Formats: sequence, C-alpha cells, structure tokens
Amino acid sequence: MDRLADEPLTRQLYPRALGFYPVARGHRMQRELHDDHLLLYCTAGQGRLDYEGRRVPVSAGDVVVLPAGQAHSYASDHQRPWTVYWVHYAGLLSDTMTDWLAAKGGPVHRLGLNARLLALFDAQFGLRDQGSNWDAALHACHQLQFLLSHIAQMLGQAADSAGRLDIARIKGLMMAHIHDHIDLAALAEDAALSKYHFAKLFKAQTGQSPIHYFIELKMQQACYLLDTSRQPIKQVALNLGYEDAYYFSRLFKKVMGVSPARYRTGLHNI
Repeated sequence: MDRLADEPLTRQLYPRALGFYPVARGHRMQRELHDDHLLLYCTAGQGRLDYEGRRVPVSAGDVVVLPAGQAHSYASDHQRPWTVYWVHYAGLLSDTMTDWLAAKGGPVHRLGLNARLLALFDAQFGLRDQGSNWDAALHACHQLQFLLSHIAQMLGQAADSAGRLDIARIKGLMMAHIHDHIDLAALAEDAALSKYHFAKLFKAQTGQSPIHYFIELKMQQACYLLDTSRQPIKQVALNLGYEDAYYFSRLFKKVMGVSPARYRTGLHNI
C-alpha cells in the first residue's frame, strides 16, 4: 500500500483493503477512530448501521459511504445475514470524492441492485486476487475512481418515469442470482407487478422475455469465465447454476452459436 500512496498514477485514489462476505452471519464491526474511507454495498439480506446516535437499517441494494474519522458500528442481521462487498480507500482525492457523495445525502444510499454497480464491485474484488501484479493494482485504483463517480451519477439521476420498468435494477437482481436461479414470479414481485404485466413491459422495453434475457446474461458470464480461467466446462456450468453440463452446453450453443469447447479454442473468432 505504501507504493500506491507514493506513485503518481495511483496516489490520487487507491484501495487500502477490500473484500466480499457472502451470507455473513455474525459479521459486525465497531470503529471509534479510523483514517480511511469505507464503501460498502449490500447485495442480499440485511443489517444495520449505527452512527451519530442514529440506527439506520441496511438492506439489499443499499450503498454505505462512511468518511474517515466517522465513528460507527455495523452488523449483519442474524435472521437474514447480509452479503456485502466492502472497500477501504484513501488518497489525495479521497476526501473530495467522499464529500461529493456525502452532499447527495447519506451515509446510506438506496440505489438498488444495479448490474453495472455489481460488476464494478465484483471487479474490485477480483483484482485483489492478482496479488502483487502492479498493472492490476493500477487498474484497481482507476476502477475505484470510476466506481465512486458512477455511484454519484446514480444518486444524481431522477427516478425512472412512471409506467416504465427500471431495467438496470432488474438486471442487477438477475446479476445477483447469476450463480443460481431466479424465476419470473420473483422478478415480477420485486417490480410489484403481476407476472403477465411484468413480462409484457419487459419485452416491450428490451425486445426479449425476462427469462431469455437472464439466460443471455448467464452465457455472457460463461464467456468471461471461459476467456479468463482454466476451469473445466463442467465447473463453469456449476458456477452458473447448471448441474447438467450437457444442458449448459446446449444453451450456450443456442445463444452463442458455438459450443463452450469451440468458444474456448478461439474458433468463434474465425
């Protein structure tokens, strides 16, 4: 971390620590003094934040931004433990960035499960595994600035107009279940609509049925795993909630036009 604080390309803003805690039962923290800023994104379950004598509930889709020096405590709910991404960050721009976010209200921002936001947090966590790779560290620093500015942009956007679905929120919910399953009933319930009305609006706005859209997201994630890892195709299928690798391969070919094995060899580029 000393190098990140000293290098011209990274000292403006850099992560000091980051992580991902799935279904974190018993997770709690209390800090009276701390010298960096904290960004936390709850993607499932719930918990609570205590600061300045106030207690604020934190639920799936909430972003928490706590400035350096802000005494606080937080805890995962015992009955419905949260799943959270978290990043401690510092740098010459960190105070200004945090003040920018604080000016939009807070520290708990109810942004919902947003696909791009999920991807940005997931990328931060993924880059942690690059270890001492300097290029990866540099990339993580610049992604962090983009992540914070994206949150600010989302906070500044007006609520979606009535009569239209929030496709980004729906895509975020789908991405939160990219490793397992979600059905039409759950998607419609989240939008407070009947299955029929939800499916009709979704297709009108995207040109696809909700389930086909979800399958395409899964296949895009499969492409990423095939491109960036050496996992066997059976493991890629399991990572995306498919216990039957042959069924997964048929779906993949239907969406991508080639089998997973052929995709991995690069023949899809010919």
